Amino acid sequence: MDKDSILGIGKEIKKSIKETVEKVVEDTKHEVEEEAEKAKDKVQDVVENAKDTLKP
Repeated sequence: MDKDSILGIGKEIKKSIKETVEKVVEDTKHEVEEEAEKAKDKVQDVVENAKDTLKP
């Protein structure tokens, strides 16, 4: 292998790693957003139940 071949392989590896990291970050972001939405819904349920309980 010559220097150019090695540099080309290095660039391909770098690109592959970057794409993988971007996918993991995006997937993680999506999961966090879903969990936040679930938590918000639970809080809203608790608030509504508390309002119903406190009604005369």
